[in-house]
Amino acid sequence: MVNQPPLRARGVKVLKAVSSPLRLQILNLLFDKSALSYTELMNQLKMNPSRDAGRFAYHLKFLLKADLVEADVEAKKYYLTDLGKMVLDVADRVEKKAVKPRGMVVRTSHLTLEEFDANKIANSLIKEAKVPAELAQKAAKEAEKRLIKSKTKYLTTSLIREVVNGILVEKGYEEYRNKLTRVGMPIHEVTALIESKDSALDSNATISKAGQTVLGEYTLLNIFPRDIADAHLSGAIHIDGLGTWILKPNEVIHDLRYFFQHGVKLDNPLQVAMDAPSDLKSALSIAFNVILHTSKETNRTQTFNYFNVFLAPYIRGNEVAKIKENLRLFIQNLNQHAEATLALELSIPQLTAQKEAVGPHGKANVKYGDFTKESQLIASLVVDIFAEESACKPLLSPKLVIKINSVALIDENAKAILLKAHQLAAKSGIPYFANLTKKENENQAFSSSGVKFAPDLTGDWETDTLRTGCLGCVTINLPRIALECEKDKNKFYELMRERFELAARALGIKSNALKQFGKNFMPFLLQKADGDTYFRLENCSRIINLAGLREAIEAFTEKSVNSEESRKFAEETIANLLAFRQKIGRKYGKRLYPVILGSSEASERLAQLDIERYGVAKVKFSGTRDKPYYSTAKRFQVKAAELLSIQTEMLETAQRWKALNAGGNLSIIELEGAEYKPEALLNLTERLMENQSIEFFTYNRLISFCDNCKKNWFGTLHKCPSCGSMSTLTTFDRFTST
Repeated sequence: MVNQPPLRARGVKVLKAVSSPLRLQILNLLFDKSALSYTELMNQLKMNPSRDAGRFAYHLKFLLKADLVEADVEAKKYYLTDLGKMVLDVADRVEKKAVKPRGMVVRTSHLTLEEFDANKIANSLIKEAKVPAELAQKAAKEAEKRLIKSKTKYLTTSLIREVVNGILVEKGYEEYRNKLTRVGMPIHEVTALIESKDSALDSNATISKAGQTVLGEYTLLNIFPRDIADAHLSGAIHIDGLGTWILKPNEVIHDLRYFFQHGVKLDNPLQVAMDAPSDLKSALSIAFNVILHTSKETNRTQTFNYFNVFLAPYIRGNEVAKIKENLRLFIQNLNQHAEATLALELSIPQLTAQKEAVGPHGKANVKYGDFTKESQLIASLVVDIFAEESACKPLLSPKLVIKINSVALIDENAKAILLKAHQLAAKSGIPYFANLTKKENENQAFSSSGVKFAPDLTGDWETDTLRTGCLGCVTINLPRIALECEKDKNKFYELMRERFELAARALGIKSNALKQFGKNFMPFLLQKADGDTYFRLENCSRIINLAGLREAIEAFTEKSVNSEESRKFAEETIANLLAFRQKIGRKYGKRLYPVILGSSEASERLAQLDIERYGVAKVKFSGTRDKPYYSTAKRFQVKAAELLSIQTEMLETAQRWKALNAGGNLSIIELEGAEYKPEALLNLTERLMENQSIEFFTYNRLISFCDNCKKNWFGTLHKCPSCGSMSTLTTFDRFTST
């Protein structure tokens, strides 16, 4: 042994050092704890300082001489050397080879069965969560110990991940744990989704909902900063469409002229492109394909603005019956096949007489003003089709938006169309009406959700209201602020501004994500023709919805919303909010709007979370204890005999909230009881339009329809008056919990 080379002698010394179980235990302790003092080591080994000091000192000195451990004299701590770490790793591998744990098989996420390997845990920690290599090795080793101790024979990657996450939390590394968390749905929720009896939930909808749940969790964990994610989860705010937040805009306002001129171009070679249309049938086919392709890239609503105007050049010389047949088939197809909420916007009468018309084969050689008669004919036929299709069961998709300017109220042909539209409203409550009677408002556009698009960005109505949309919506829980502020007005406003900025930041994150990933996820909307991109993403509005403003005011003042004190507080609240919006508008975008718009999902979720947190006795809410919600829409109940008296109340309420109309608004007039004469409703519409506080409204009708005898009745019924059936009766209400 004396004649052995020095390197070999050192190797023998190292092997001798790890031949002692106690010395190996010391190395493992220093690996797990990083550094320990002399006393800490003895305590961890459960050795008695007076009895075992000599034996412990001998073993520690042996490790120091073998260069497996080094001492920091100033810190009075002992550390593993690089050689010590390497030797420990070799010892672990030798142990695994010699005493191989049997039955440790892992079912991976790639649907394979593999033998357990702790190194793969460490590699995942380093790759997925950017954990430092040394910490990753420690966590992996600890996870292996626990799994072996549990005697689990059949592992899954999700179980291993849970164990590793538990170790990271125990050691205080929550930031790594968040990055490593697996997103998905519990087995129970997936089972419930599959077994759902909801007739509207087909297999594609089930897959979509499951996918959106996963993406929603991903967005909360990996996209939003902690304060925004916590605000949504706690119910301080509600982020609408969380599962598609980084993938799709909320709404799109289409311009059919673009596709009538350029046709439909597709990147997918398996899909057939469409040339510029030559007649009404091909023009409607283009429109239908635009809807289908955009449905994949839009979260909620699509609107065809100036639908009748842009189609007008394609019907000249056609028989009325043929035109109606083509329009009916188009509307029926939209009703059956479109995934998103759709709206057809009719302009009565023509509003764009100065613009060149896109006619057959994409030619633009005439003015839209030359097609006023054709435009009005299309509008009249569309209203007729809706009335005929709704004779039994209301046709709720697509939505029908009718824009009315000052000329429409005096033009005989236009007024005849409006009378038919109000007859449809009286029977089925389908049309929405946009008040464009003021000259400066005549080029505004409204989606059926109430979001408004005005020429307020560049001043050009085409650029500002077409080929753009609503980026997204975040709802602020105002009653929560009323509960948290403890009747301190300054604190109420401070919390409101804080939540408003959280919402604005969330919308900013969405804008950046769509700019970054838009080419991948919105190829149809972001297509180009002659260097012109179709969808103007940068012009989209950003909506911050106010849930429970009425309930918050009443909770704070402890008086009716119509009291003088409540009205004053409401005015101060809105003024404060608008001032703050003005202050941060440059940072978060000029089209950042606070609004009050219907949102059943947000209104129900936020109310329920507040009741769970504060108790039903402390929360001011609407609805019932079983189905609570916060108000997010302006609703007015009216009977046939009260059409004139309701006008004053509506105008006063609308005037109170008028300052919040810039981004959108919707007044819902509930028609109750007996039948209404269309002339009376049209008269009310004319009176409402004299006041600019009400810009967008609809007459809502509750319709009970029996699928057995194909009859309907006004109001909510639990039993069919004709056949006595209960199971075949359905109540149609366009607005619930708003």
